[in-house]
Amino acid sequence: MAAVYEHAVILPHPTQEPVSPSDALALMDKNMDVLEGAIKEAAQQGAHIIVTPEDGIYGWRFTRESIYPYLEDIPDPVVNWIPCTDPSRFGPAPVQERLSCMARNNSIYVVANIGDKKPCDSSDPSCPRDGRYQYNTDVVFDTQGKLVARYHKYNLFRGETQFNYPKEPEAVTFETPFGKFGIFTCFDILFYEPAVVLVSKMQVDTVLFPTAWMNVLPFLTAIEIHSAWAMGMRVNLLSANTHNTSMAMTGSGLFTPEGPAAYHYDSATEEGHLLLAELSTHPCLSPTYPPAINWSLYATSIKKFPGENDTFSGPVRKDIFTFRELRHKDGNYTVCQGDLCCHLVYQMSDKRKDEVYVLGAFDGLHGSLIKYHWQICTLLKCPSTNLSTCGQPVEMAQTKFEMFSLSGTFGTSYVFPEVLYSGVQLAPGEFKVLRDGRLKSKHGTSKPLITATLFGRLYEKDQPHPLRISL
Repeated sequence: MAAVYEHAVILPHPTQEPVSPSDALALMDKNMDVLEGAIKEAAQQGAHIIVTPEDGIYGWRFTRESIYPYLEDIPDPVVNWIPCTDPSRFGPAPVQERLSCMARNNSIYVVANIGDKKPCDSSDPSCPRDGRYQYNTDVVFDTQGKLVARYHKYNLFRGETQFNYPKEPEAVTFETPFGKFGIFTCFDILFYEPAVVLVSKMQVDTVLFPTAWMNVLPFLTAIEIHSAWAMGMRVNLLSANTHNTSMAMTGSGLFTPEGPAAYHYDSATEEGHLLLAELSTHPCLSPTYPPAINWSLYATSIKKFPGENDTFSGPVRKDIFTFRELRHKDGNYTVCQGDLCCHLVYQMSDKRKDEVYVLGAFDGLHGSLIKYHWQICTLLKCPSTNLSTCGQPVEMAQTKFEMFSLSGTFGTSYVFPEVLYSGVQLAPGEFKVLRDGRLKSKHGTSKPLITATLFGRLYEKDQPHPLRISL
């Protein structure tokens, strides 16, 4: 039984100057009061583990200097430490002490995101001028309150200038009576290290995922991409997001290889939310565990359909897609870009005059500062009948489909499937992926469709990280 808590974080007042340690702790205690309530409730409902969000204890809006009072020295878990019973062993650690006691008092594994500080000196050529490293850090405490895992975030999102990159990516795992777990944070999920390494090489059963995810329709919505990743990697993913509607932060879930066991998306209220679900301890041993997929098998066998040159270009944010309008109630369509050809067979329940759908393909680098390579095939609703709007965010639709089958000539085995319905809702149990790489509806769509998408990641084509080249 697993739980995640989407937390509406109490934020500090923005300041360039560091506050006092007591003021920093006072703010963190306010957030931990809320988290403690969620942890107690989860434990009472039988949860073995609970994941809380990235930035869930002190928020954001920090400079490198102003975050310092919120940081603690977090030791390597090999030291065999229970902060709840020995709080001063590694210096002042009131946050770790309280988290440890929450785990111990409720007999539950607690996963939280805090900040680590490590001193360094001139003998280390990478040592920052202020003489310390600062890390965005996940910690895990077991049912006795012992620190069993510590992970330093490797792929920092732009703007996280208050933190340092670890010199090397960390592949952090730990064993429990209910499976082998791995852990990483937010932006990490889009990269080979540590995300793919944990699953492909370390063979974890479940990934713990504190995040502060800002939703970007139509493709980078939290529940959409996180559910897709769990299905594509064929592992459980426990995703706990921060909740802040002004920054489009919402969307948490307990995601499995078969789809979401439970999820939450709320852009209307300012409230936190606790989710619980029973998951397979070892999903790969489950009779419903999905088979390995040859993601390009079907698409590469297709002869291109006529009229495929009837295409136009359009941006999804800054990525230029090749689109083709679905002009008929049903049909076969192909659209290509670069090395990727996307194929769609579909039948709409009704061809509305006020709604336009397109088949889209993208094969290229995504991102501004940090560039990584996507191959994307998508059946996508446009915000209006004006084709120049295709690719812009859209949340609502009215068109249902009797059937669809989407596939692509992907140059990677890492492909992540997902279907998103009107109102930013997932479609659990309503689609399947065949072993030949086709994403198919089972019995049509029960709700109007925003997008059906296959996200392919060509990790080997990513550009070198511009901020880590000097490390």
